[in-house]
Amino acid sequence: METTTKTKIKVDYDSIIIGAGFSGLAMLHHLRKLNFKSLIIEAGSGVGGTWYWNTYPGARTDSEFYYYSFSFSKEVREEWSWKERYPAQPEVLEYLKFVSKRLDLEKDIKFNTKVLGANFDEVNEIWRVKLSDGSELTTKYFISCMGVLSAAIYPKIPGIDKFKGESYHTSEWPRDRQVDLKGKRVGLIGLGASGVQIVPVIAPIVKDLYVFQRTPNYVVASTNLKVDDNWMKQVRENYDALHRQAEKHGFAVPFYKPTVGAKDVSPQEREEIFEKGWLEGGFHFMLECFNDLATNEESNQYASDFIRKKIRETVKDPVKAELLCPKDYPFNGKRPPGGHGYYEAYNNDHVHLIDVKSTPISEITEKGIKVGNQEYELDVIIYATGFDAMTGQLTRIDIKGRKGELLRDHWSDGLKTNLGLSVNGFPNFFMVLGPQTPYANLPIAIQKGVSWIQNAIKHAESNNAYAIESERSADLEWAKEVYRAGSSTIMSKGELGNAWFLGANLDGKNREFNVYMGGADVYFDKCDRVEEDKYPGWELIKN
Repeated sequence: METTTKTKIKVDYDSIIIGAGFSGLAMLHHLRKLNFKSLIIEAGSGVGGTWYWNTYPGARTDSEFYYYSFSFSKEVREEWSWKERYPAQPEVLEYLKFVSKRLDLEKDIKFNTKVLGANFDEVNEIWRVKLSDGSELTTKYFISCMGVLSAAIYPKIPGIDKFKGESYHTSEWPRDRQVDLKGKRVGLIGLGASGVQIVPVIAPIVKDLYVFQRTPNYVVASTNLKVDDNWMKQVRENYDALHRQAEKHGFAVPFYKPTVGAKDVSPQEREEIFEKGWLEGGFHFMLECFNDLATNEESNQYASDFIRKKIRETVKDPVKAELLCPKDYPFNGKRPPGGHGYYEAYNNDHVHLIDVKSTPISEITEKGIKVGNQEYELDVIIYATGFDAMTGQLTRIDIKGRKGELLRDHWSDGLKTNLGLSVNGFPNFFMVLGPQTPYANLPIAIQKGVSWIQNAIKHAESNNAYAIESERSADLEWAKEVYRAGSSTIMSKGELGNAWFLGANLDGKNREFNVYMGGADVYFDKCDRVEEDKYPGWELIKN
């Protein structure tokens, strides 16, 4: 369609999108419905986003296939068949390749190119986007689809560049060759979801695995199953209903909502419900056992004690078991990853658990890792040390709004967004899964986000606006709501295990809620009301 941009020059594109993962592919597909001339800029050589880059051993989803996928394309739904309940990285990547091919998206993707920066040209009311190949493209709408976990961080340990062996970050695992760990002495730093996934996969093949643990995690066992034709048929017949159910859930999953709290039932009944949830595994334990595990400290304590009991039952060495039991923060204080034989791996004598909270890593040497005065000689070091989540991908490039203000400077005194979708002072700039969007299952949130952005742009275009911009008062109001919602959960209590959703895993980053803890269902309803009421909190700027 012809955009209504009031410009003195012709723009190259109606919209430019950063990133060709779940968000970028969905956004491109939705903007095509507006007949927009759009382009995705992608740093990799293929689609996939997170699932393109994260090829480390054991990488897989913590969500089940039937809600970790799109519902908007009937062609994709009918023609794609999943193989595992919790798909591994190669299968998710193949799914996204299939989506791209089936919807003919690649013709509008520029691969092997990074966005270095973008600035809003107030004279011509357009975005100028600078690329790594030295070119500059102009666009009316500029949309970030860079994902929430894409800006890798390394620990600040002295001597990190001295090590003479092999070093890898899980998010930067080699794509052009196989990493041979067989028979080698491997050290692992970091026990978030990536570290938890990698341990049981590499443990059987390495000579020695040294896991350097600062903060243990609450790992909930996940029972993986093969997806047969009958299961796939049932899901296809109910895709719409499953996704509607997910949109009505606080974590954006099609789960049963419990009606009682853990503190409100007898000890026997509580134990039975926890056992059933543990057998079901994954997020089912967190979300289907009781309705107050994230909000009531007494109920949360019961869940925390139950998981610690399971750890002690599984890990035969009592010293290892105690080290693996979180004690300084509550269950849900960090995002609980799914486990596929994680605790069982520590029953191998060659899997060593090193406590680096009581005695921190002092340095990395040419030969390995030194803890206090003890040096562990290694052939390989793996960093599973996480990401500058939610904001890192946005603040590491120069995004300049009105008067040349950098987005990272705009947020230096605290996050301010309108529903996590846009920011005052940055006209025609949108974010899919931006900071202050829900703490939830991502593909469902992505679908809602891209649909909302599509309709907001359509609204601006139909009203002959050259810009749609969030109002400052709306940004401040949403920041207050994010704080209120987060403060009502146990996530705001005590030592929170360096949770990434609080920015606490990165030195120097503001400690604040980077995600909305009030529930995806509440958030989606709010977005729907804004759309129905013709976008209060956003200004349409006309000639």
